[in-house]
Amino acid sequence: MYPPNFNYVVPSSLDEALTVLSESENAKILSGGMSLIPLMKMRLVRPTAVVDISRIPGLDAITDEGDHIAIGALVKHADTASSVLVGEHATALAQAASTTADIQVRNQGTTCGSIAHADLAADQPAAALALGATMVAASVRGEREISASDFFVDTLTSALESDEILVRLEVPKGGKSAYAKLGRRGGDSDYPIAGAAVWVDASNGTVRDARIAVTGVSSKPYLASASAQSVVGSDGSSDAIASAASHATDEVVVLEDLYGSVEYRSHLATVYVKRALEDVLA
Repeated sequence: MYPPNFNYVVPSSLDEALTVLSESENAKILSGGMSLIPLMKMRLVRPTAVVDISRIPGLDAITDEGDHIAIGALVKHADTASSVLVGEHATALAQAASTTADIQVRNQGTTCGSIAHADLAADQPAAALALGATMVAASVRGEREISASDFFVDTLTSALESDEILVRLEVPKGGKSAYAKLGRRGGDSDYPIAGAAVWVDASNGTVRDARIAVTGVSSKPYLASASAQSVVGSDGSSDAIASAASHATDEVVVLEDLYGSVEYRSHLATVYVKRALEDVLA
């Protein structure tokens, strides 16, 4: 199936792209196109204009900003996965990027694009949540910061306004993190039936702080607050990890579909929270 007619705009600067967005009633941003194009082909999304930002300079870098790392809007999944900076300071994000879809998608799709798409079963949004990332959105009004915990509103719905572009992802340094999942076809390179990203700050044998995020289980990726609270203050022992994992779905409605029943998904959420915690606390 082919999409309806639309205007195709290729701005040469971010300011030009933002101006086009501000003047359009139903425009969509195209970076890698791995999510938008299939939706347009199925006519689930019918933009009047597509604004292709893939040629705008300055949006394709991963940089060290002192207390955080910044990942630009055009950074590919493959670059996020292989970056030394991301691997050191945001391990869960590097692991999530390395298991996003297949090699073709990883070489074309973008990390910020995946996050802006806000799929309920995407890998990298969970990592962004666990890492306490900040999304920086730009419009003709300027930039604004959106915490990861406020960014994911519902299935395919984020806190971005219609005239905003997610220009970068900022991840604070510190702590240790990991991501683990089970893909729909049994391996890693597929949407997860359930996946978990964890971030832990531990010192002298005690977990001082933690964030645990789960994806693929409910209508959006979410922070499993009860799980995190359960492990904070503990010694990170196997009993503490098991207790934390048991709360993985306490605060959400678990979905059921062709890939798994409520009971199966709930079980997998527990399993992968446990595995990610074990990876970090081992």
